[in-house]
Amino acid sequence: MEQVVASPCPMCNDPDGLRLRTHIDTIPYFGEHTQVTLLCMACGWRQTDLIPAEAVAPCAWSLAIDGAEALTVRVVRSTGCTVRIPELDLEVAPGSSSTGYVSNVEGVLVRFSDVLDIVERDLLPDETDAIATLQALRVALAHAMLGRPVETLTLELLDPTGRSAILSDDAAQRPLTEDELAHLPLGPEVPVFSA
Repeated sequence: MEQVVASPCPMCNDPDGLRLRTHIDTIPYFGEHTQVTLLCMACGWRQTDLIPAEAVAPCAWSLAIDGAEALTVRVVRSTGCTVRIPELDLEVAPGSSSTGYVSNVEGVLVRFSDVLDIVERDLLPDETDAIATLQALRVALAHAMLGRPVETLTLELLDPTGRSAILSDDAAQRPLTEDELAHLPLGPEVPVFSA
């Protein structure tokens, strides 16, 4: 379903281009959810989130990436979720343009690799230590994406909204600690609807 939103785009301020699209679906082992996408027809800006039908508590998920089977595990990430691979000291925290997605573990690793490419483009040629570090991270991710990690890696999702999940019997779920809740970002805060 799509409807016009009577509010300007938060990016380009177009008064008529904002649309809200909703889609209700069932993800196996995750249950019914609503995918909500806010998009601007004028500039192309979009923000997507996944909202489960049932109320959920803040939680963390983890999965060992120790072989090819782990690569196909389904991952649901909400806009408020922080994604980590602690063994590589990699973390993607939600920002002002964070978006939710449904992917698999391999897709998440590809997203990390894409971020490394962006970071490398911003480095100067004389920053050899940083370039070497990025190359080592890229090699570790490449081995993991081939299903042959040099060391077992752990994919972690930390979500204060509780709307993210790793859909596998091998994944572990736990509540977030008070300290984690106090320090985790909540994701985008787009003032789309005014009171």
